[in-house]
Amino acid sequence: MSTYPRESTTTLSPVARKGGLFRTAEGRNLAATFALITSLFLLWGFCNGMIDILNKHFQDTLRINKEQSGLVQAANYLAYFLMAIPAGLIAKKFGYKGGILVGLSLIAAGAFWFIPASRIGTYWAFLLGLFVIAAGMTCLETIANPYATVLGAPESGPTRINIAQTVNGVGWILGPIVGGYFVFAGADGANANAGLSTPYLGIAVFVALLVVIFAVSPVPDLHAVDENRRLAAEKNRLKPSGAQLATIAVVLAVVCGLLYFFIAPILGLIWTLLHMNEALFKPAKYGLLVVAYMAAFLFVSRNWKMFRRRHFTLGIATQFLYVAAQIGTFSFFVNYVLENDPGVTRLQASKWLGAVGFGLFMLGRLCGSAVISQFKPDRVVAAYALIDLVLFAIIIGGGKPGLYALFAAFFFMSVMFPTIFALAIRGLGDYTKLGSSLIVMSIVGGAIAPPFMGHIADVHSMRLGFVVPLVCFVFVALYGFTWARFSRLDSLTGVEGHINSTSLE
Repeated sequence: MSTYPRESTTTLSPVARKGGLFRTAEGRNLAATFALITSLFLLWGFCNGMIDILNKHFQDTLRINKEQSGLVQAANYLAYFLMAIPAGLIAKKFGYKGGILVGLSLIAAGAFWFIPASRIGTYWAFLLGLFVIAAGMTCLETIANPYATVLGAPESGPTRINIAQTVNGVGWILGPIVGGYFVFAGADGANANAGLSTPYLGIAVFVALLVVIFAVSPVPDLHAVDENRRLAAEKNRLKPSGAQLATIAVVLAVVCGLLYFFIAPILGLIWTLLHMNEALFKPAKYGLLVVAYMAAFLFVSRNWKMFRRRHFTLGIATQFLYVAAQIGTFSFFVNYVLENDPGVTRLQASKWLGAVGFGLFMLGRLCGSAVISQFKPDRVVAAYALIDLVLFAIIIGGGKPGLYALFAAFFFMSVMFPTIFALAIRGLGDYTKLGSSLIVMSIVGGAIAPPFMGHIADVHSMRLGFVVPLVCFVFVALYGFTWARFSRLDSLTGVEGHINSTSLE
């Protein structure tokens, strides 16, 4: 039986309205469950904040360039791409609690791996640990993001997810501060990576405690739809016409071509890192491209009823580009600061990242929750994206104005991920579970931007590398301005009978 959250079509009862954010239409108070779930947001925020100081660390200790250091993010976010659908299947099979326990177990295993990895001292060993940790975080994000939106009245879903993501921002702050203390204040030379084992051991112990807490705590499974309705929908699945199949084929060819342009260099770096046979590289990458194209074509045509909803399909692309911009910015913050102000040390830069950068990021989410409760979420996305465009143009200019603009960009990026997520899955009905997994998969954008930005920095300068997030925010702004129109057109298609049940407006 499905274990994903249901989009309620029930009118809120007086009890639910009185109960505020965490009471359902049936009068059930889920505040305690929400508080427990937010601990997961804190955890993966801390883990993600930690990796953003590793680029500069590995550049110095392993003598790699900026492009190669981008594999830190590639290992992390490729795991999101590969694990998102399996994570959804795990939750469907074992329930919310089972999915959370699997995710926590993977994070603990990856964190404990850093103890032998520090002794091995090679790049691949550290990347393996980051990959396993990210696989566990994927399980948690695939479950927790949509779950947070339904722990109460549907209309307040975007507010709940922004509150949860604010707690996530606390983790982003603590990650580089705590990690930087152990990593950059450690020994040099052969033992330069020894400091990595301590913070990851702390993560492993904390996660082990969470495993025990979640094992004994009630985590209610909120079902998406009853099985009879789902089976009826399967029988009436909408099939694309011949012309639509041709359009799908062309669009996917373009998408796969663009992804190949970005991903092929990353595969090349991984191939070289693992010392694999160079003669097999071309056949392997072209074979993967063909398999990916065929799988995507079958998947889209089989789920055409979902993909024909433009606000959802474009939401996946928007989230992909936003995460690329965000992770690229976070990853090379330390490099940018050191390039613009040589008097700053690596440890100082990592503290600035945590205390100032991620502090503004968390403040932005707190303010964003209030702003979104007063204004249409799509308009907030559009306005914030336009401001980010101006800020990144200043960042490329460098100097003190560029540094101040970089800090300001953290504030205005803050609400993007949860708001785009909520906008994209709006009204998906029976497809909410699958749609959520696909949006989590789009986080793979974070694997692509850092190596690309690092290559530009190696060839030109770190300042010029920030043209990548600038271009990404052009698309984010367009999505914000066009979402209402596409959502209105999609609602007229009658894809699901309860399109307007979770209006964000």
